[in-house]
Amino acid sequence: MRRDVLELDRFYRTRQGRAAQRMIARRLGPIWPEVRGMDVLGIGFANPYLEAWQATARRCVSLMPAAQGAIVPGPDGVPTALGDEMHLPFQEALFDRVLLVHALEETDSLPALLREVWRVMAPEGRLMIVSPSRAGIWAWLDSTPFGHGRPFSRSQLSRLLDDALLTPTAWSRALYAPPWGWSTHRRISNLWEEVGEYAWPGLGGLIMVEAVKHTAGVMPGLRTARASTRVLEGRRQPALSPRRVSSRTPRN
Repeated sequence: MRRDVLELDRFYRTRQGRAAQRMIARRLGPIWPEVRGMDVLGIGFANPYLEAWQATARRCVSLMPAAQGAIVPGPDGVPTALGDEMHLPFQEALFDRVLLVHALEETDSLPALLREVWRVMAPEGRLMIVSPSRAGIWAWLDSTPFGHGRPFSRSQLSRLLDDALLTPTAWSRALYAPPWGWSTHRRISNLWEEVGEYAWPGLGGLIMVEAVKHTAGVMPGLRTARASTRVLEGRRQPALSPRRVSSRTPRN
């Protein structure tokens, strides 16, 4: 059963949630340092992380699953749609970057979700999955959103991506600090994060993996929903792969 969107929103307003967001963003930044001129999609509850790219990306859009619910963003917030993650309301090859947060571990069908992600990704597009680690303390406790749904190991994520015609290109971990009140103070959590990646590299609470889309094959049995661009009003051209952005996409 998915966490309600209000639970997720309340978590990210707590000190514990702000610490988790900070530690995850610390990893996302170096992996995707530049999204200028790109189209970025977040699935699950990705708004706290999409905000960092909103100013430079050509477009940032958030899709929140209907079973979870959605929070209407403010006038300066990330445009948000409520829909079925098994039938994304976007046309094929639209997004250069796709971020899954609070998504993979709670979906009803892993293959169906990843097939839809593959469909809406541009050629050479990049997917980033943020998921609870089976070896991490955060997955053991249900006092945070990362303690719900199914946690994953690195080998499990590798098999899922391979089956979905997505090739892992980078791995990282986050949330080495335990999910307790005293450890989420900024100075303490930063120290845990810095020490943990060297002392206990396999024990981070989250696994983060970037994967690139295969373009040489077609997903067997792929079923697509009718695409709609109503949530992307003003769109003038399709998304471009990251290798072509600099030559064909106007920069701000």
